[in-house]
Amino acid sequence: MADPLVLGIETSCDETGVALVRGDDLLFDAVASSMDEHARYGGIIPEVASRAHLEAMTPTIRRALGEADVDLSEIDAVAVTAGPGLVGPLTIGASAAKALSIGLGKPLYGVNHVIGHAAVNQLVDGPFTERSMALVVSGGHSSLLLVDDIATDVTELGSTLDDAAGEAFDKVGRLLGLPYPGGPHIDRLAREGDPEAIRFPRGLTAPKDQAKHAYDFSFSGLKTAVARWVEARQDAGKEVPVADVAASFAAAVADVLTAKTIAACRAHDVGTLIIGGGFSANSQLRDMAAERCAAAGIDLRIPPIRYCTDNGAMIAALGSAVVRAGLPPSDLDIGVDSSMPLTTITV
Repeated sequence: MADPLVLGIETSCDETGVALVRGDDLLFDAVASSMDEHARYGGIIPEVASRAHLEAMTPTIRRALGEADVDLSEIDAVAVTAGPGLVGPLTIGASAAKALSIGLGKPLYGVNHVIGHAAVNQLVDGPFTERSMALVVSGGHSSLLLVDDIATDVTELGSTLDDAAGEAFDKVGRLLGLPYPGGPHIDRLAREGDPEAIRFPRGLTAPKDQAKHAYDFSFSGLKTAVARWVEARQDAGKEVPVADVAASFAAAVADVLTAKTIAACRAHDVGTLIIGGGFSANSQLRDMAAERCAAAGIDLRIPPIRYCTDNGAMIAALGSAVVRAGLPPSDLDIGVDSSMPLTTITV
């Protein structure tokens, strides 16, 4: 029996993503972004994003179907991000998915956005091993997940207590006068600077924090430390070495993320690490993770950058796993949850 053909819809933030997946094979992934519309505001405006999703939804669905050479009648199931994310954008995606489900008479699956960031790796590197670790890092999330089964058994070991990694990068980027979003610009500058020039703090790594927050992350204090260092430099009338600040800040973030993740892999006897989410595009994180995983004998799986940012493929991939696991479909009256817990894979 052929694997089901799943259409996935992602609208948790500012990307309208639609993809078609059969089993672990991606047929096509179409993305329409409204990032340029938000750049002038220095951040995402939910109302603007919602309107952009509304305008992009039908053309993006048509593009995905056309490029994959698939007719709507061939779809076996519809998967959609039910949370976490921004309520307005989530509602647009859920509404479109419900309409398709009703019109086609096909089952609907509301799935978790964060877990989708891990699931998308199966489209690149194949099925997960029996037990894996997933580090999902993005503008809104920094989560460490123990994955025994991507469709049915995911345990959250740790998360951010304040700013997520990507969020901290955007705030430091703003502090350094860089365009929004700050992440790519800091990453570029960091490659030109000295990561050891400034010793910025590593949040929640002190012995007193390890017992309670061994696998949790905190970047708010780091962000403040960068701000104070820059302010002190300016007050002294000295030039701010932007590349060194960027490199030292990025190194502090990558150090904490990788150190805690490797420790979790060792503690839970895990030999495979998946890193996903928009921030996994960061070059220092990728380099440090590769170096430390190699030293620890851990197999590192990081998908290409196009699968790291929000996309329909991640939702179709998780939807495909859920369908194949035989889980019941969602009710058509499901709502969206902006703070959906990671204990919830489907709703």
